[in-house]
Amino acid sequence: MRNSSGSSGLAREERLQIMLSPEELQAVDNFRFKHRMPSRAAAVRELLRHGIAAMGEVVENAGIKSGDYGVLKAPRGVE
Repeated sequence: MRNSSGSSGLAREERLQIMLSPEELQAVDNFRFKHRMPSRAAAVRELLRHGIAAMGEVVENAGIKSGDYGVLKAPRGVE
């Protein structure tokens, strides 16, 4: 897949900014470190994926680098 700059990789052209309380941020960080996630962004995407999965969509993303984490589809190499 090509992104807007013409290079290969995920096309992440939209930015989502959210405000979290210190307790919410701590919960995200705890999840991140417990699951050895590479970044907060990856942890948030994984939490979104879990929420979406709870509504009936399931995708496995374990063990993938931060840039490859997706919310709606499996990253490269994960079927």
